[in-house]
Amino acid sequence: MTSSLRISRTARASMAAAMLVALTGAAACRQDMHDGPRYKPLAQSDIYPDKQSARPIIEGTVARGFLKDDDAFYTGMLNGAPIEKIPMPLTDAVVARGRERFNIYCSPCHGVAGDGDGMIVKRGYKQPTSYHDPRLRNERAGYFFDVMTHGFGQMPDYAAQVAPKDRWAIVAYIRALQLSQHASVGDLTPAERGRLERGETGPEPQTGESPSGLGEPQAHSPNSPAEGTPKHDAAEGAPKHD
Repeated sequence: MTSSLRISRTARASMAAAMLVALTGAAACRQDMHDGPRYKPLAQSDIYPDKQSARPIIEGTVARGFLKDDDAFYTGMLNGAPIEKIPMPLTDAVVARGRERFNIYCSPCHGVAGDGDGMIVKRGYKQPTSYHDPRLRNERAGYFFDVMTHGFGQMPDYAAQVAPKDRWAIVAYIRALQLSQHASVGDLTPAERGRLERGETGPEPQTGESPSGLGEPQAHSPNSPAEGTPKHDAAEGAPKHD
């Protein structure tokens, strides 16, 4: 009986020792992973000839979601000249978005009607040209996009604040402002003429159609502001922007 008890105690002690060794080894391995070889930012490295541990990005690398292979959409230019029309479908929602962005970023200088009499101008800032000036009324759509992207004269660029799709929405709203001051009855749709004859005011019921007078869009269709990576429709060949 005593002998069996001693053997049992010895076995338990051996098992405990083995478990302790195993746990110690596992802890050591985990610690090695925590403290693996690494470089601090911009530290020197003896591996590369230039001694730099921070390696340059491989040529041609494009960050996910930042492939901008549609020059017309992302620059407003084509073959070095501003494009004529807005390269995305025009809907009431697009113009409404443009109005919202315009009132936030543009109206402080350009004024809510685009006359160039915004609050900042009234307080001494250089007055911009009215959007209703004949020169700007005849400018191509890509010109306004390019000015928003790179700035012009006293105006700083807004590339960081306003995404490309929203810049085009603002262009659409600028066109709507210009049309509002120079439209004729002949530019109205039958439904709009009927509202005018009945003396109806206020926004027209939402139909999803583009406002009259803004023209037909080019064959580009950015669909979602989240990504911005163009995709090509194999059936029609028109680039689509997610």
